[in-house]
Amino acid sequence: MTAEVTTVASRAVSAVDGYFADALDALEAWQLDIARDIAAARRSGPLTTSRLDELVAPYARQTLDTPGISVYGAGFIAALDSLADAASHLAWWQGPQRARLTLANQAINKGNIDYSELEWYRVPMLTGEAHIAGPYVDYLCSDEYTITVAAPVSIDDEFVGVTGLDLLIDTVERDLTPRLATLGSAITIVNSAGRVVVSTNRRLATGESLRGDGYRDAERVPCVRTPLEIVLI
Repeated sequence: MTAEVTTVASRAVSAVDGYFADALDALEAWQLDIARDIAAARRSGPLTTSRLDELVAPYARQTLDTPGISVYGAGFIAALDSLADAASHLAWWQGPQRARLTLANQAINKGNIDYSELEWYRVPMLTGEAHIAGPYVDYLCSDEYTITVAAPVSIDDEFVGVTGLDLLIDTVERDLTPRLATLGSAITIVNSAGRVVVSTNRRLATGESLRGDGYRDAERVPCVRTPLEIVLI
């Protein structure tokens, strides 16, 4: 990798980490607080879906108003069988109206999903670390091409759920592509599965796989704070 290419890659890493750091910081801002609130609620009686919604609502709305980043949805997803009146529950607010999402009104069985099957929930649960999942079509909440940022929440080493926020790919492209384009090189962001998140290369579409033979020799540089890579191609 030449010095010029190294400089471009380093600047691209800084741009990507800086952008997603805002999302990670927004979740970490209330990660400990919601754990404390849930612990206090448990001490005063059974924790139900309605009580959890009341606890989460102010934090979710605060996240939706995060400066510098356009958050589409935000909330908390409870650990399986951790509530008194439901096997699972997603306390979630989204959209311009900041409305609470009601899964039961959308489709049969959405209120009984095993969230541990979903990457944005499974990885924080298993690793104890924040994670960025996507891009994927979010049939659960927005029906839009989405990136989900999620962080685990624990009480005395007991996993109780994840905080999360959604960024629409259209918004991420609009925010990041101009920043990357100023670096004067074809720059592609890929996720841990090798799929395109955003690219300044018009030949590469979001969601496209870069695991094929034509991309094996492409220069890849891992981001520092996020599980993403910069590919110069």
